[in-house]
Amino acid sequence: MPADTVPSGREPVPCRVVVCRDCCCGTPKVTGVDHSAQTARLRAEVPVRVSACLDVCERANVIVVQPSAEGRAAGARPVWLGLVNDPDATEDIVAWARAGGPGVVPRPDILDLYAITPPRRPTAR
Repeated sequence: MPADTVPSGREPVPCRVVVCRDCCCGTPKVTGVDHSAQTARLRAEVPVRVSACLDVCERANVIVVQPSAEGRAAGARPVWLGLVNDPDATEDIVAWARAGGPGVVPRPDILDLYAITPPRRPTAR
């Protein structure tokens, strides 16, 4: 089935956002941020999954923008963003995700300021 074809009765998989809300992200350790409002704002516009610790506490608040089915078909990978502690940054993420996100629409230059490298996962021995 071609990548742009959606099976009958199914909607295309949209761009999704993962919001870290655990030991550092989303807690009073990151001061001056209305964490609930940030999560609510994202949820109002795009599918959101709240995650436990993503292991980059020094970059709290961490948000991962996952590509849509169309973005994945174009070869896109999740984009990790850290230090997302400003409402304007949240709005930039919302706008990008709603426009299609990774693999569909280029990442806005302003979000380059927040881009981080995901933590390495231990490999099985």
